[in-house]
Amino acid sequence: MTDPQTTTIPTRWHSRFDPRPGLRRVRDSAIAITQIVVAASCAYWFASEVLGHPTPLLAATVTVSSLGLVRDARPIRVVETIVGMLVGILVAELLLILAGSGVWQLGLSVAVALIVARFISPKASFAIAAAIQAIIVMALPVGVPFVRLLDGLIGGIAAVLVTSLIPRNPLRATLRDGAAAFAAVQDAAATLSQALRRGDRMRAARALEKARGLQPVMENWGESLESGLAISRISPFTRRRRFELERQSRIYSSLDLVVRTLRVVARRAVYLSDDALARPLAADLVSDIFRGAAVVSASLTDISVEPEARAQLFAVAAHLDPRTLAPDASLGDQNLIASLRPIVVDLLVAAGVNPNEAREAVPRL
Repeated sequence: MTDPQTTTIPTRWHSRFDPRPGLRRVRDSAIAITQIVVAASCAYWFASEVLGHPTPLLAATVTVSSLGLVRDARPIRVVETIVGMLVGILVAELLLILAGSGVWQLGLSVAVALIVARFISPKASFAIAAAIQAIIVMALPVGVPFVRLLDGLIGGIAAVLVTSLIPRNPLRATLRDGAAAFAAVQDAAATLSQALRRGDRMRAARALEKARGLQPVMENWGESLESGLAISRISPFTRRRRFELERQSRIYSSLDLVVRTLRVVARRAVYLSDDALARPLAADLVSDIFRGAAVVSASLTDISVEPEARAQLFAVAAHLDPRTLAPDASLGDQNLIASLRPIVVDLLVAAGVNPNEAREAVPRL
C-alpha cells in the first residue's frame, strides 16, 4: 500500500489544464451563439443586399450587443438594450449634421448620449450601450444621414425575432440554478445541524455565514426563471414548458422564504451555543427537515417525487411542538425549535401543498 505522505502528485500540463469547464461553457452557450450568428448575419444581409447600404456595420453590432451571452435573456432586456443603442445612434447622427465629425464632436456626442440615456433609463447598461453606438457612428461617418439609424433598427428587429424563433432553452438554466440553490441551502443546514449536535459556536457562526451567503445563488435562480417565463410567453417553441417554469417559480418563492428563516435560526443557534451544550434534538429536527428539502429538490426534475416530499415533511410537521418535544428545555431552546416551523410550512408549499393546509400541518402553539 502506498504511503499517503509519499504519493506522487501529477504535475504534467494536462493535469493542470482542464478543458471541461470551457467545454461546458460552450455547450451552455450554444443556443445564444446560434442566436447571435443568425441575427447578425440576417441583419447584415438585409441591410446590404436588400436595402443596398454600403457598410451596414451597425445592423450586425446591434444584434450582438443586444443579445449577448448574458444569463438574463428576457425579451424586455433585449428591447431595452436596443433602445439604448438607437438613442446613441440618433444623437450622433444629429450631431454629425449640426457639427460635423472630429475629436471634439465625438466627445460631445458621447456626453450627450450619456446624458440623454441616463435621463431615459436608470440602468447603467442602457447609457453605456448608447455611448458605444454614438462612438461608432462618429468614427465611421457615411454620406447619407440616418442610414445607420435604419441599420440599427434592422439589427434590433432581427434580435427580437431571433429571441422568439430560436429561443434559448429556459429549463436547462433554471434547473441548473435551482439545483445549485438547493445544494447551497443544504450545505448551510448541514453545518447548522453539526453545530447544534456538538454545541460548537464557531461552527454555528459558520452556518450563519453560509446562510447569509445564499442570496447570490437565489438571485441567479430567480433571474433565470424570470428570463425563461418571459421567453415562454412570446415563443411558440417554449410555451409547452411554461407549466414547469411556473412550478419552479412556486418552489423558488418558497425556498426564498426558507433561506430567510434559516438565517434567523442560525442566529439563534449562535447565541445559544455560547453555553457549548450539545442540542441533539434540534440537530435531528434540522436534519429531518432538510432531508425532506432534498426530496423537494429532486422534484425539480421529477414531479412524481413530490408526494414523497410531502409525506416526509408532514411527518416532521406533526410533531413540531416545542412544548411536547422539549417540555423541560429553556425558553431559548424552545424558541429555537419553534423557529423551525415556518421552514417546514414553506417547504410543504414548495412540494405543492396549499398554504393554508401547510400551516395547519404544524401543531398550534
